[in-house]
Amino acid sequence: MPATVIINGQSAPAPSGTTIFECAEGIGVRVPTSCQKQGKCKECLVEVTAGTDALSARAPEEKHLDGRFRLACRTAITADHGEIHCHTMRRGEMRIDLAASGMPVTLEGLKPDAAVTRRGDAVCIEGEEIERSTGPIYGIAADLGTTTVVLRLFNLETGEFVAGASFENPQRFAGSDIMARIHYDSLHPGKQLRRALAAYLTHAIEEFPVDPRSIYEMVVVGNSTMRDLFFRQNVHSIGQSPYRSITEIQMEEGKRTSTALVETGRRSLLPIHPRARVWGAPVISGHVGADAAACMLAAGLDREERIVAVMDIGTNTELIVGNRHRILAASCPAGPAFEGGAIACGMPALSGAIEDVRIGQDGSLALKVIGGGAPQGICGSGLVALLGELLRTERMNERGRFEDGPERIELDSRAPVYFSESDVNELAQAKGANAAGLQVVFANYGIDFGRVDVFYLAGGFGRHIDLEAAKGIGLIPPIAPERIVQAGNAAIEGASLALLSRSRREALGRMVRQVEHCRLETHPRFFDFFVEGCLFKPMEAAQQVAG
Repeated sequence: MPATVIINGQSAPAPSGTTIFECAEGIGVRVPTSCQKQGKCKECLVEVTAGTDALSARAPEEKHLDGRFRLACRTAITADHGEIHCHTMRRGEMRIDLAASGMPVTLEGLKPDAAVTRRGDAVCIEGEEIERSTGPIYGIAADLGTTTVVLRLFNLETGEFVAGASFENPQRFAGSDIMARIHYDSLHPGKQLRRALAAYLTHAIEEFPVDPRSIYEMVVVGNSTMRDLFFRQNVHSIGQSPYRSITEIQMEEGKRTSTALVETGRRSLLPIHPRARVWGAPVISGHVGADAAACMLAAGLDREERIVAVMDIGTNTELIVGNRHRILAASCPAGPAFEGGAIACGMPALSGAIEDVRIGQDGSLALKVIGGGAPQGICGSGLVALLGELLRTERMNERGRFEDGPERIELDSRAPVYFSESDVNELAQAKGANAAGLQVVFANYGIDFGRVDVFYLAGGFGRHIDLEAAKGIGLIPPIAPERIVQAGNAAIEGASLALLSRSRREALGRMVRQVEHCRLETHPRFFDFFVEGCLFKPMEAAQQVAG
C-alpha cells in the first residue's frame, strides 16, 4: 500500500520515488511551472503541512527555502505508507473581493481619462508614442498584499472591466509577515522574492482573455514593503527605525519629488508590452503604504466634509481618519493571525475553510464551510466568529483562557481541525496591535469613536466578519452598525480609479502629501493601549482611555 499525497484537498497515490509534482499531475492539480520540472524556475512551491518525514531531503535547488515550503518537482516520496498533506500557492479560487462596495467614489459612471491614449494608429503614454496598433488598449490595476494578490484588467478606452484574478502571494515561503520578508531579502540578495511574485503575476496575466502585449499600463498598490520589493528597491530601511521606504529618504534628500515609482513592462519581468508603464502609487509614510493611499482615493477623502475612518485589517493593518481638511494615518504590525497565518489550522478564505461558527445551548458547534463539505481549516471570519461565541457562552474568559476544559477545542469530527489556547494568544497580540492603533489615531485626532460619521471596513476580511462578534472581542470600535460599511477591497478600487482617471491619480498625490503620519510606538500610552487591547472585551471609548 503506497503512501498518499493530499494536495489542495485531493488525494493521489504516492509510490516511493515519485515527486509531489508527479502526484499532482496524476489527479489534475495544476502546479505553476515555467521550466517543466527542471528545478530552475522555482515556481512549483508547495507548503507541506503534515508528513514531512516521508519526503526526501532538500535538493540544492531548494536552498532558498526553509520551514514547510518545498519545490514540488524536487521533492520525492520516500515512505511506503502514510499521508503527506500539502497545497500549492494557487489552490483554487480564493474568496478575495475583486472590487469594493458602498464606497462614495466608484467606477460606475466614471468617464475614462487614462494616461494611455490613441492618436490615429499610435498608442501613446502621456502623449509619447510607444506602439503602432489599431487593437484594443488594456491596463491592469494590481493590489500586492502580503498574503494575497488581486488583479483587475480594464479596457482603457471604454473603462470596461474585462477580467480579474487572485492568488496567494507566493512570497509566503519567506515568512508570513513584512519583517520576515525584509529579513529574507537581506539574506538572499538574488531577488528571489521579486522573481517568485513576477512569475505568478505572469501566469495570471497570460490567462487573461487578451493579448498580454496589448496591456500598456499597470497601476500597482501595496504596503511599502510589498511595493518596493516588486520595484527592486532596497527594503532594509523599512525594517529599521524610523521604518521608512527608500523613496521617502530620497524625497527628503531632494533626489525625487514623489514616492511614486515607475518601471517598464520589460524590466518588471512581466509579459505585458515591453514599453508599458508600470506605475507604483506613492506610499504615505513608513509602513503606511500605497494600498492605504488607494483606500483614501476610493473613500473620496479629498471631497469629504464628514469625519471618515478607514480600517483595512490584515498582516499590516492600515488606519485612516479624517476628511478633506485633515487626515491622520497609521499602520499596525498586526501579523498574519486574522488571515489564517500563525494559527495551527488557519488558512485563507478558500473552499474548505470554516467561515462562521455558532455554539448551541448543548455546546455543539454549527460550522459554515466555504464550498460545503468537511472543513480543511479555519479562515479569519471564522476565527472572529469562534472567539465571539466562546466569549458569549463563557467557554473562554476575556484573557483568552478556556474555562473548564482542555487547551484545545476540536472543531469537527470529520477532519483534524482544532483551535487551541496558543492560537488565541496569536490572535490576542494581533488584536492588541489593531486596538492600540485605533486608540492612538483617534486620540491624536482629538475625537471619540462616536464622532465618526462613516467607518469603512476595507479588505476581504473586513467584508465578511460578523460585526457584533468583532465588537464583542474588541477588534473594532463600538460604533453604531448603520455607520459601518463593510466595503471590501477598497485598495484595488482605488488602484482602478488611478488607472482609469488621470485626475483621480493627481488627487491621490495631493492627498498623500496632506496626510499626517502617526507613529504608534512614539505615543506615551501605546504599550498600555496594546496590553488593554489584548483582552477579549469590547473596546473602550478612545477619549476615556486616552485621557
